[in-house]
Amino acid sequence: MSSPIAATGVPSPTVEYVLTFVCEDRPGIVHAVTGAIVEVGGNITESRQFESGSSHRFYMRLQLTTTATAEEIAAALAPVVERFGIEHRLDVVGRPVRTLVLGSTAKHCVNDLLFQVDAGHLPIEVPLILANHPTLEPLASFHGIPFEHLPTKGEGAKAAFEDRVRAAIDEHDVELVVLARYMQIVSPELCAELAGRCINIHHSFLPGFKGANPYRQAHARGVKQIGATAHFVTSDLDEGPIIEQDVIRVDHTRSPQELMAIGQDAEVRTLRQAVTWFAQSRVLLDGTRTIIFR
Repeated sequence: MSSPIAATGVPSPTVEYVLTFVCEDRPGIVHAVTGAIVEVGGNITESRQFESGSSHRFYMRLQLTTTATAEEIAAALAPVVERFGIEHRLDVVGRPVRTLVLGSTAKHCVNDLLFQVDAGHLPIEVPLILANHPTLEPLASFHGIPFEHLPTKGEGAKAAFEDRVRAAIDEHDVELVVLARYMQIVSPELCAELAGRCINIHHSFLPGFKGANPYRQAHARGVKQIGATAHFVTSDLDEGPIIEQDVIRVDHTRSPQELMAIGQDAEVRTLRQAVTWFAQSRVLLDGTRTIIFR
């Protein structure tokens, strides 16, 4: 289908959009949505759908190309949205998601995220890194990212840090917050404010090996597998909806230092994948779990 000619005589550009939606499962949803897309001259290039038997909710993700504007697509979808009570989101494929990174002293996760952004492999933009230690400042400077250090120890310090997080979200129009080994408990109030848009990463030893030196604890117990979990942050510590996990087999020959290196590599890959899927609108919440449209 050829592009329509605008009043200026210039063909309207073709844009690729991603559309995600959630609603109660009913007959006719896919037919109605795809029909609205056809109305605006859209061509569906990717489609994934899922009906959750436990919640009886219907989830769908579409990618489509069209010369129509986002406003025209929204207008075509409006009757369908009202008819089925759809919660939906429309975005441009590949648009970098504005992401606030929170860190502490560990460098591996922050380093990987920034490298992937520079390499063009991760569709996010990082306007600011906030940390409760100054360790990450040289890394942030190397990548040209503004850095702020605010301590979280002392009376009122953690509350002040979280207030700065809120302010930064407003200042930079942040869409996603990533706890890249930010080793602090997030308050229930901030968890609620960031529901569904704050991702944490941690090693797989929780809740068995808590506190300092979990890899030494794991070595002492002779663990046979190491991994990492990326999940949405909730007020239930480290129990939010899981986005991605990774597991590596190990044996008795590994030293605590080797176990740590293996574990950190798993954390890097797992966090990167979770952030990538979120930025690509492939993660939808289904109560206490996630639907991932790979």
